[in-house]
Amino acid sequence: MPEATDVPQPVAPPPTGEVAALVAVQFRLATPQLVAVARAMSHFGEHAQGWVALSALGALAAPKRRRDWLLVGIGAVAAHAAAIAIKLVVRRKRPHHPAIAVNVGTPSALSFPSAHATSTTAAAMLLCRVTRSPLPLVLVPAMALSRLVLGVHYPTDVLAGTAVGAAVARTAAHLASPQKETPK
Repeated sequence: MPEATDVPQPVAPPPTGEVAALVAVQFRLATPQLVAVARAMSHFGEHAQGWVALSALGALAAPKRRRDWLLVGIGAVAAHAAAIAIKLVVRRKRPHHPAIAVNVGTPSALSFPSAHATSTTAAAMLLCRVTRSPLPLVLVPAMALSRLVLGVHYPTDVLAGTAVGAAVARTAAHLASPQKETPK
């Protein structure tokens, strides 16, 4: 009678496409230090909570710019909500190939688009508006890359998230801008 160790185990197919890209990112970048930073970013961005907190702090610290600071939080929450709505329609599952290390827990099994990339892009663009500096935009690729390092999103998830977040930020900024009356 064969022993349990003699039973051939199924072998996963080699990674291809986005899975191969994700494996390559993790192979090159997923050092313990970078994974720790990516986890901290993940916790900050969960449900846009960090952006809402930053928005509230900015509103308290700069009362003359309160409306602009509050727009950062509103835009981040709206972007997060848009990402969740899209996830519920698309229903793409998160990466699950054995070659991918999942380095953080997630609140859902749905992947497309990345809500972290979506809310971060919206918040960063609106932070540029309130700070009058392009510097907050460095947060966008950092958050997008962190989702890959953590193994919880495919590259197209984060690209789609940044596009949705940018659209939400532009819409929020447009709606918050004073409307000029057209001459009669």
